[in-house]
Amino acid sequence: MDKTFSWSGIKKEAKRVRWPKMKDTFQSSSEVLAFTVFFALFFVLCDFGVQFLLKALGIGA
Repeated sequence: MDKTFSWSGIKKEAKRVRWPKMKDTFQSSSEVLAFTVFFALFFVLCDFGVQFLLKALGIGA
């Protein structure tokens, strides 16, 4: 009988999991935050640029 889905099998498998170290988790989270801020600023600046161009052409309100 396969013990993969028994409680003992689940416990055994959970012990094999290699959890990331706190330093790795912090580094990955910092990278995600930095990229998110960068792209948010990029798209805001692009939006302002398009608005400026449309206003310069007399299309924007």
